[in-house]
Amino acid sequence: KNDNGEAANNYNVTIATAPDEVTGKIISGELDIAAVPANLASVLYNNTEGQVQVLAINTLGVLYVVEDGDTVQSVEDLKGKTIFASGKGSTPEYALNYMLTQNGIDPETDVTIEWKSEHSECVASLAATENAIAMLPQPFVTTAQTQNENLRVALDITEEWEKLASANGSDATLITGVVVARKDFVEQNPQLVSVFLSLYEKSVTYANEEVEGAAKLIGEYD
Repeated sequence: KNDNGEAANNYNVTIATAPDEVTGKIISGELDIAAVPANLASVLYNNTEGQVQVLAINTLGVLYVVEDGDTVQSVEDLKGKTIFASGKGSTPEYALNYMLTQNGIDPETDVTIEWKSEHSECVASLAATENAIAMLPQPFVTTAQTQNENLRVALDITEEWEKLASANGSDATLITGVVVARKDFVEQNPQLVSVFLSLYEKSVTYANEEVEGAAKLIGEYD
């Protein structure tokens, strides 16, 4: 609707390949609203003394450990293994470290984590390595499986997170991404933000319910 000039407001949307591309732009005021990893939202909030705030949670747990083989049935089985991963300094690293340490595995000494700069690099490493193990978010898990039909999901990190939370008496779930905005922008434009959030909700519902139409749009917008 925005591209057809039919949206309630005029939105200028850009996609960044790495979260740190967004950080400077939202602090400088070049961006008003951004979808970022949950941990980055916390960093932005603290670094700006509350001048960046969370508007919505947009992504829950989408992280999985996949392998070309059948050696990983539990977190303990990761001990001594090499894991390809991306998202260092972001939610994936913290989730992986939490899962490992809470299961008695030292991420520094008990496993070898090979950090890649992008998820697509992990997919390439998976394809090029025999008996490889990787931690990937969707949709990269599906992408990797289309390249290698022997690839199986060994662990659902959200499931592991919830097990650990439950053992500690918490019903917390794994949050991967949130929508943030500059506090000044929100306070000066409450109606704009309200309209944005209602359209955002409609878009999420559309993506979940009209899968084919959403897939076509996702392809068009790369």
